Amino acid sequence: MDISPPVRAAPRLRQIAELPGPRGLPWLGNALQIERERLHQQAEAWAEEYGEVYRFALGERQLVVLSNPEVVAAVLRDRPDGFARSTRLGDIAREFGFDGVFTANGQAWRRQRPMVMAGLDPAHIKAFFPTLVRVTERLMGRWTRAAAAGQAIDLQGDLMRYTVDVTAGLAFGTDINTVESGQEVIQQHLDKILPALFRRLVAPFPYWRWVTLPQERALAGHLAALHTAVRGFIDAARGRLAGQPGLRERPRNLIEAMLVEREREGSALTDADVVGNVLTMLLAGEDTTANTLAWLIWLLNENPTVILRAGAEVQAVLDGGTHPTQYEQLARFDYLEACIHETMRLKPVAPIMILQAAQDRELAGVAIPGGTLVMCLMRPGAVAEANFPDAKAFRPERWLAGGGPAQAASSARRVAMPFGAGPRICPGRYLAMAEMKMVAAMLLASFRIDAVDAPGGKVAEERLAFTMSPVGLRMRLGK
Repeated sequence: MDISPPVRAAPRLRQIAELPGPRGLPWLGNALQIERERLHQQAEAWAEEYGEVYRFALGERQLVVLSNPEVVAAVLRDRPDGFARSTRLGDIAREFGFDGVFTANGQAWRRQRPMVMAGLDPAHIKAFFPTLVRVTERLMGRWTRAAAAGQAIDLQGDLMRYTVDVTAGLAFGTDINTVESGQEVIQQHLDKILPALFRRLVAPFPYWRWVTLPQERALAGHLAALHTAVRGFIDAARGRLAGQPGLRERPRNLIEAMLVEREREGSALTDADVVGNVLTMLLAGEDTTANTLAWLIWLLNENPTVILRAGAEVQAVLDGGTHPTQYEQLARFDYLEACIHETMRLKPVAPIMILQAAQDRELAGVAIPGGTLVMCLMRPGAVAEANFPDAKAFRPERWLAGGGPAQAASSARRVAMPFGAGPRICPGRYLAMAEMKMVAAMLLASFRIDAVDAPGGKVAEERLAFTMSPVGLRMRLGK
């Protein structure tokens, strides 16, 4: 008699068409329901209504939306082979002329990633620290003048000047000094790119290929100006390499390393790769760090007990100084780092990630055919009571348990993933953390925050334009 256990059939996978989701219209899907600048909030609200896996459509493009952090992490770890940047994102990046490591897929990504990672690793950040101090001192001087004059500070505008200057210094070896010059030649163009990219990314169809709207004509001018500036960075780097042959053996920054590789016999790197990564570094370096800093300063001002504790730690580490002057001081800001992690948990500047299945996959019991668009929601798991008690509150001390913020942030069990996860984790994370600690420590050591106001005296609103920023914050400082 056969006594072997019965063979159980594998559970049936759900198909995308069977998933719940908001009802849409023929041809347009849910496009008319979408408020582009609030898409992340709408997607989070739909997740509460329809569950951790649901679908909606932008025109004829179906998106599967995931909010369970374990499933999201699995998707991020399954890059680049299982999931990749979307075809449309790649097309837009090529149209804009900045198809760098962020948007690249496959072999293009593999040949660019090592150089970008090497140019932004902790050793390079440490070597760059004196320049980081100098840029921080310039920002401190700008804010000192504003405080003395009783002027309100355009918080995000100043922070973006700072991050552009830092990125240009570290990645390109160029001191553009937008903080002190009053000129915004690069920034005024950079500010237009990510909103335009996001507008095209979520449009129901690629209208710009058939209709040239006024905003598209303006965009062409901004892109042309940026490419002119980038060619200037590249020409300057080529001049340094020609004048200092030793740099070819030990390039000091990303642009020099890319040019050396580009000129190596048999190199697969192209001129477009160099230009694309210069533009990518400028865009990524400006927006994400500046917006996180703006959210951090807003949240600190909203939480008096937190700002007192953070200020006391900064004073103890700096021993009466006005800003960090030694690289080793950054590692001693445990509570300040906890404040940064807590800010990124509550206000992730990349609250959604849209990827495309490169192969057939199964996610949460759903069959995901190759080519399917998948939207990962990065915030729901991080603000769920099951994962963080008192989850909606700003409580930095939660990051100090179990060995401090460094261990908490790197734990495999964490569900807040501000820099992503897996092979495509953000290469600029070390620079971003250094910048945020420098600015926050300088602010707390040198000034009294009198006010951080949103328009109309309301709570700061979230605006999504590829990255998520607070709307219109103005800061007033005293000494």
